[in-house]
Amino acid sequence: MQRVLTVLAVGALAGCTTGPDHKRPVIATPADWPENQILDTAADWDLVEWWRSFEDPFLDELVARALDDNLEIQIQAARVEEARARLGLSRADRWPSLDAQAEASRERRPGAALGIPGVGSTTTNLFTVSGMLSYEVDLWGRLARERESAEALLRESHYARDAVRLNVAADVVTTYFDWRAARNQLAITRDTVESRAETLRLQEIRREGGDIDELALQQARSEWEAARAALPARQQRVRVLEGALSVLTGLEPAALWVESRNWSTRVEKTEAGVPDTIPAYLPSELLERRPDIRAAEAALHAATAGIGVAKATRLPRLNLSALLGTATGSAGDLFADGTETWRLAGGLGGNLWDFGRNRARVETAEALARQAEGQYGLVVRLAFNEARDALVLFETEAERVAATGRLVNALERTDEIAEIRYREGLISFLERLDAQRALLDARLAYEDALRDHRAAAATLFKVLGGGWDAM
Repeated sequence: MQRVLTVLAVGALAGCTTGPDHKRPVIATPADWPENQILDTAADWDLVEWWRSFEDPFLDELVARALDDNLEIQIQAARVEEARARLGLSRADRWPSLDAQAEASRERRPGAALGIPGVGSTTTNLFTVSGMLSYEVDLWGRLARERESAEALLRESHYARDAVRLNVAADVVTTYFDWRAARNQLAITRDTVESRAETLRLQEIRREGGDIDELALQQARSEWEAARAALPARQQRVRVLEGALSVLTGLEPAALWVESRNWSTRVEKTEAGVPDTIPAYLPSELLERRPDIRAAEAALHAATAGIGVAKATRLPRLNLSALLGTATGSAGDLFADGTETWRLAGGLGGNLWDFGRNRARVETAEALARQAEGQYGLVVRLAFNEARDALVLFETEAERVAATGRLVNALERTDEIAEIRYREGLISFLERLDAQRALLDARLAYEDALRDHRAAAATLFKVLGGGWDAM
């Protein structure tokens, strides 16, 4: 018996931890990124607030508002608090619990119940006050693994919140530049309507003077009507993007109709650029910089610890308890000498046969860990593929902006020459319209290219893990 108690005491002091320890899966990563001109090792500006690289104060204000007021971020912050509370619960489970109890009872027992002839009924009072200390000795590390899992889940919730913040910032940037492009295209279309209206007025004068035929007049009228027909869709696009931006920045419904309309005057006073280079990080650093990868690893850690919890549940539990109190038949003598009562107890118990329930719990935990490991590998692979695609997209969009800008310059000169030659009667009105159409399409295409280039920059920042402090 003494040997058994000694073994239990050693186990209580030292304990052991069941289940596997967490190890980050080994995934082969490239030694360096493909050669490109936008990742610059000499660039030293901060990636945390990467949106400031566009040098647009109004955009900075919108992103700051979104990070403070966006409902998705607020929901994720509440999940962080939930995970923190669960961690506090798992930590508290490793400490003893102290309960207090006070009880008063009055009992009447008939003499017949005693089985002694001639003894009458008796009435007794009992007053007790006691405190009980109970404690589970973590022999197999079940409680330690539960705490380990809770800590990992807290890290996962933190990283998930950071990933949401990063996505919200990127969504604000891309939606903002989409909105700016839509506004510019609306302005181009309005200018075109005015220009076509003036052309139609001049053609009507020429028609009255007999200088042109009916066909040329109707061609001018058709071009004017076509430009006017494009206006509603352009206006709708601007308003829809204003609404999307309002939701991202957390505007209340009451402010949605008022404040968003004031943005147009604000944005007209700002200029936006696109960064030429981005600070370079090694591909292996992507595992540390991306919050979604860190969240997936934390989830794997929690699932791995869950295996230890399930295995420890199959083993016996050692519970210790101590009671100290007082008991008496009179309330006035509760704390008098001779009324003390105490008890020390220890119990070792476990399941002998549960028809495979505990085994199924272990198998479930192991399957969940395999799922989490597969999810981690999938997130890493997708992250590197996103980074590769973002690098290619940013470079090609920069080339597209440059090429479209050159096209606009060339067509502006073409339009000037066509206007001169038409006035001199050297070309037809239809040829003049062709030059105008080409210039309009090129200007609209340039706004699309500039928008896509800025969106590609935002995507590149996001996939490289910008927008949060990994340390």
